Amino acid sequence: MQILAGVAGAGSPVGVAGYFGGGSTTVLISGIDKITFPADTKSTLAATLTTATMYNAGMANSGTAGYFGGGFVSGSVRLSGIDKIAFPADTKSTLSETLTAGTQQLSAMANSGTAGYFCGGYDGNATSRIDKITFSADTKSTLSDTLTTANTSTASMADSGVAGYVGGGSDSNGNVSRIDKITFSADTKSTLSPTLTSANFDLSGMAQSGTAGYFGGGFTTVPLSGIDKITFPADTKSTLSATLTTARSAMGGMADSAIAGYYGGGLNAAEQKLSGIDKITFSADTKSTLAATLTSATQRLAGMADSGSL
Repeated sequence: MQILAGVAGAGSPVGVAGYFGGGSTTVLISGIDKITFPADTKSTLAATLTTATMYNAGMANSGTAGYFGGGFVSGSVRLSGIDKIAFPADTKSTLSETLTAGTQQLSAMANSGTAGYFCGGYDGNATSRIDKITFSADTKSTLSDTLTTANTSTASMADSGVAGYVGGGSDSNGNVSRIDKITFSADTKSTLSPTLTSANFDLSGMAQSGTAGYFGGGFTTVPLSGIDKITFPADTKSTLSATLTTARSAMGGMADSAIAGYYGGGLNAAEQKLSGIDKITFSADTKSTLAATLTSATQRLAGMADSGSL
């Protein structure tokens, strides 16, 4: 959902770990699971989110810190707070800055090294707002450009240094197949000509920055197993022959940017929560499933990753 540009090899960043935080089991959770690259082993942080929540969003300033923001607690209680996980110690602090409003069902992505963006969601009404966290001082501003429509349950990913992408979701007209693009140099919004294969919501995004971004899973009238690929810089869309192990929605996504992307947890067609983690190896867009699983079968969680720094 963020990450440094690079292709595996000399001079490229070496991935460290990905993180899945929050979500719902039979109760809301505050725990954060860590997948250490490249062995793909799972541990659980001693640090936790400030508040147990679901429908939150995650993004990272790779090599420095990851951020989990927003979420749902109960009834009309939505969070505006942003928790920060400092790498590599995995300590948690909470920003003095907050989202513009308590917001659930938002998505997030980052121009790693510069700023992260929390996009859309529901704050009592669907919103098209994009909040920006500038990493140098963790200050919040709000873009003058917005998503094309007020939109909830979207997914985001980024070609770090170039642009971020917000795909799918649900607006006043129903499920969305549109993909909005935020060009980082001026924080301007445009909309891609290609669209997702299916109009859907509760999907998840991650990216091999510099090469391609991926939108996986989601829900139409049933959960989806397909994975759409947006190839940078032409922004062309294709669909992988590989699919998720189980058709699922409401999962978390993150990437070891030069190597592989990961989709964890979610909800299947029988409305069962999942603990499995699928891995998409970028070199051939092949799918495998990790031996490691989330601590608990979890839906509506968030992901982000430390893909390292030069």
